[in-house]
Amino acid sequence: MLNMDFTRKIVIRTAEQEWIPSPAGGVLRKPLAREEAERGHATSVVRYEPGASFKRHEHPLGEEILVLDGVFSDETGDYPAGTYMRNPPGSGHAPFSKEGCTLLVKLHQFNERDQSTVRIDTTNTPWLPGIGGLQVMPLHEFEHEHVALVKWPANEVFQPHRHFGGEEIFVLSGEFRDEHGRYPEGTWIRSSHLSRHHPFVDRETIIWVKTGHLPVKAR
Repeated sequence: MLNMDFTRKIVIRTAEQEWIPSPAGGVLRKPLAREEAERGHATSVVRYEPGASFKRHEHPLGEEILVLDGVFSDETGDYPAGTYMRNPPGSGHAPFSKEGCTLLVKLHQFNERDQSTVRIDTTNTPWLPGIGGLQVMPLHEFEHEHVALVKWPANEVFQPHRHFGGEEIFVLSGEFRDEHGRYPEGTWIRSSHLSRHHPFVDRETIIWVKTGHLPVKAR
């Protein structure tokens, strides 16, 4: 098990991690949280080298992907950088990448009733006005879970707030900050239920953020 205590704040600067080979040749990983070696809850940064493929597999409790660079593919199509994907519980596929790609991948973390298949090209989706100077791009919601991209203009300061059901952030560009530290591009942050912070940025920053999805009681 890796980082499965959801009462703790976890900060990982993935640019400083080394790639670890997976069972599929040419597919490498940087594990962020994992329940078991090749099954159950997992969050990872995954890299497909050019021409790499993974054998067909099922998603008993879903799969969530954000394509960070390159082009990710499976039998349903080709998905370039900026694509947000959700494959619902019970789905399966045989993924590959002709030119190579890097992904943020979350496995086995859906509510079994969340049966939406999602494909969003975030490079061609309009930003919506958020609080203050923020711009928001909603990606998915189910009950308490909300997923979005958030664009922070330079020198933006957000109000202090708590996270019911926790918060998870992946910094896509720029540098996210709060009173606890600085989080450069590629940083993954997971904060527990009712955690609190006062975030801000010095320069334009884009984050992927998910809220309301973590346990509200200790396991």
